[in-house]
Amino acid sequence: MHSDICHIPLFSCLPATEISCLASKLQCHEIAPGVVFLREGDRGDAFYLILEGRVEIIKALGTAEERLLGNRGEGDFVGEMSLIGTDHLRTASVRTCSLVRMLEMSRNDFDTLLHRHPSIAYQLARVLSCSLRDANDATIRDLQEKNRLLAKAYEDLQAAQRQIIEKERLERELQLAREIQESMLPRGLPQLGGIEVAVRMIPARTVGGDFYDFIALDDNRLGIAVGDVSDKGVPAALFMAMTRSLMRSEAGRAASPREALRWVDRHLQEMNESEMFVTVLYGVLSSDAKRFHYVRAGHVLPILCHADGRLMTIVADTGQPLGVLPDAIYDEQSLELMPGSTLVLYTDGITDAASVDGELFGTQRLQNTIVTWHHEPVDALCNHLLHAVLDHAGTAPQQDDMTLVIVRASGQF
Repeated sequence: MHSDICHIPLFSCLPATEISCLASKLQCHEIAPGVVFLREGDRGDAFYLILEGRVEIIKALGTAEERLLGNRGEGDFVGEMSLIGTDHLRTASVRTCSLVRMLEMSRNDFDTLLHRHPSIAYQLARVLSCSLRDANDATIRDLQEKNRLLAKAYEDLQAAQRQIIEKERLERELQLAREIQESMLPRGLPQLGGIEVAVRMIPARTVGGDFYDFIALDDNRLGIAVGDVSDKGVPAALFMAMTRSLMRSEAGRAASPREALRWVDRHLQEMNESEMFVTVLYGVLSSDAKRFHYVRAGHVLPILCHADGRLMTIVADTGQPLGVLPDAIYDEQSLELMPGSTLVLYTDGITDAASVDGELFGTQRLQNTIVTWHHEPVDALCNHLLHAVLDHAGTAPQQDDMTLVIVRASGQF
């Protein structure tokens, strides 16, 4: 014990007789690692001289403001502030980092030693001065780090705010784009003697690449177009708007659906720098001829269901979409619309709708649903078809725009 005390800097000025006296009086303690043996705010009547091991000095232990002030090791002492302060309270908590062996000196023993050897006070003041300087430096470093973190957090907050503002601006612009796109679609259903029409469209995003249109050519003829641009979102919406405008322009002056699509294709190729394309089915419904004469440019086949629920088999090549190849090949056909028959035009977002397991809705399910509900009014039939598609998809995200146009010959034309 005598040799241990000799190595404590605080007692370096003491004579051998005094060190021998301390060795006989001071109580030695061993404390396991991780033990908090001094707690901030407790009353202190002793301080401790570390012989072996290390401890850490902690402010506001166990709170959000907890902060490590420093470490103490062999030759250092802890708990002295409660002996010097007027309130005699611990100013910080002390926790062992390893097995610690230390000597306990009571207030009375310390006061007695100071009276016999006042020089101890100077040594204590020097040690405390170094400790305070180290604590002050650590506090400044801690404050500097907190200021750096606060500055970084402020920058991050500003960046997040800019992103939120930009996101809100984009959302407003997308909503406006959707309103503009919706305004471009027919505002009402066409009126042609002897037919009923219903339409449904569900974009995959705020704006989409599908479109449909009804073009009154004369009192007995109605142009019907359904299209599907190769992409989604804003680029597809812009390409869709351009295609629909060209369709309206050319359909009114073309001698046939084929000629109308041919001119639209030429215009798109002249203006198309994005390498996008669009599939289109455009046909003319004639009330006097009781026929739907159509041309397909890469679009999905229409479905014709007779009044008795039989499906007409339509066999044809798919043809080539618009905006890609010069002199594209189209599929051109005519369908006879008998009273009670139902014509279904759609985009592949219907048949390509996938379930959570990846299974497509498919053409067969679409045909079966049409046969099941063909006797319903066209508006109800539209709802049944969409419900069937959405029920099949379940919680799977919608990957493509969906469009349905249903035409029924309700009686004699």
